[in-house]
Amino acid sequence: VQLVESGGGLVQAGGSLTLTCAASEFDLEDGAIGWFRQAPGKEREGVACMSGADTRIFDRKFEDSVKGRFSVSADFAKGTASLRLSNLKSADTGVYYCAIEDRRIGNCGLDRTLYDYWGQGTQVTVSS
Repeated sequence: VQLVESGGGLVQAGGSLTLTCAASEFDLEDGAIGWFRQAPGKEREGVACMSGADTRIFDRKFEDSVKGRFSVSADFAKGTASLRLSNLKSADTGVYYCAIEDRRIGNCGLDRTLYDYWGQGTQVTVSS
C-alpha cells in the first residue's frame, strides 16, 4: 500500500489549500481515511477522518479547532482523498499526513493508533 500526499505549500493566514492523498494497492472503500498533522515539537494529531463508498459518506469527524474550516472528501473510483483547508491560521502550520485504517467498520476515528498505512507527509506553512 502506498499513499502519496500533495498540495502543501506556503499560504497567508486566511488563505486556503487543498491536500490530496493518492492511494495505490488499496481500495479506499475498504477502510477509513484519516488526516493528521504534526507541528514542530508536538505530537502528531488527528484533524479529520472519513469513511464511505461510491457517493455515500458513512462517517466524518473533525478536531475541534478545525471544525467549520476544514472539509474532507474522496473520489473512491480514482482512489484519492482530499482535505480542504480554509481560513488558515498560523496554528495550522505543520506536516500533514494521510493515513488508512484497514478495516471496513463504517466509522472513523482521530486516534493515530487506529491507522495502518501512512503517507510521507506534505508541509503546510501559514504565514501571519
